[in-house]
This record gives sequence, structure tokens and C-alpha cells, in this order.
Amino acid sequence: MEETFGWEHRTQLVHDVANALRERIYAGTYPPGHALRQVQLSSQFKVSRTPVREAFRLLEQEGLVTATRSGGVQVISIDLERMLDAYAMREVIDGLAASEAARKADKSAIDHLFQIIEHQRRTMKPWTQSEYVKANVQFHASILELSGNSFLMRELPMIRMTSQVFKPMSHLGSDRAAQAIEEHVEIVEAIRDGDPEIAERVARRHIRSTMESLRASAIA
Repeated sequence: MEETFGWEHRTQLVHDVANALRERIYAGTYPPGHALRQVQLSSQFKVSRTPVREAFRLLEQEGLVTATRSGGVQVISIDLERMLDAYAMREVIDGLAASEAARKADKSAIDHLFQIIEHQRRTMKPWTQSEYVKANVQFHASILELSGNSFLMRELPMIRMTSQVFKPMSHLGSDRAAQAIEEHVEIVEAIRDGDPEIAERVARRHIRSTMESLRASAIA
């Protein structure tokens, strides 16, 4: 029993460290390209280097960090091609989630989605990018949950990565946010109407619109 507890304790430590690092990456505390130093982090978290090293492996599997040629670890670097590849995945994920949600969502769930949209509108006056991004993650995560598909729900890290980790490169401004909010309304209306085909179509179009905005920002 003692040996089992030891392994469980070590596993929990690894997940605790990984969760802390993940949230710092999502929050922008560790921006893209930021070097993560094992010794420094083990001191901060008051753990040995082993759980930090294993936490790095978990985050690398999630695509949040990458090994460097020097043997270190850093938060992923971002370029337009990487962002567009991720959003191509989002188009599939979000489209299917909206389609499934249209088959299953009840009035309470629909009301909740509209409440999130109203919160997004409040972030526009004055424009508060960080609060808008949080609400945006909540909106898309809620649709994943409404899908009732456990495999889709596992894709939440993809939503958080594209919305939060990519934020410095996305040049998200109030104009695009305002457009996205109206696109969110279209998605929820299709889910409310119980139309899976239209829900998937408008959800996919929403992601393609985001991709076009990214391309335009890169050219500007």
C-alpha cells in the first residue's frame, strides 16, 4: 500500500505541476518562445526536478511546449502556418460540436449560451481583450460540453490554445470581436432551432472567418 501511495503521490505532483504551467501558458505569463527552466521551476514549486521534467512531457504531448536543440524546453513558438493548421482542426471540431449540440441542447443550455454572448458584449465597452478571450473560451467550451461527445470534449485544450496561447499573434481587436459575437449569435440560434446542418455550417464559417482575419493581420 505504501508503494502504491508513493506512485499516486508522484503522479499527482506531476499533474499539479503540469496544471500550474499550463495555466501560466494560457494566461500569457509564459508567452510563446519562453524558456522553461527545470531548476528554477522545481524551486518555485518546491518539488524535485523529476515531476517538473515529467510535466514537461505531458505539455509537449499537448503541443504547448517543445524541446530545444540545446536540450531545454520552451513554450511553442507561433507562426501563421501553425495557427492556420490549428484552426483547420478547430473548423472540424467546432462544426461537429455545434451539430451535436443542436440535437441535444435544452432551453436552459441555450439561455446559458446567450448569457455568455451578453457577457462578451459587455467586454466591448470598454474593449477588454483579456475578458473577451475568457468569455470566448467559455462559449466554445460550453458547446463542446453540450455535444455530449466525450471525444469532442477532450479537444478543449485545442480551443484554449488557439484562443489564449495564440492571442499575441492574432492581433485580436474590437472590430473582429464584434463580428465574432454576431457569428456566435448565429450559431446559438441554429442550435436553438434544432438544426444540426445549419449549426455545423455556421460554426465552420465562424472559424473560417477567424482564419481569414489571421491572414489579413499577417499581411497588414
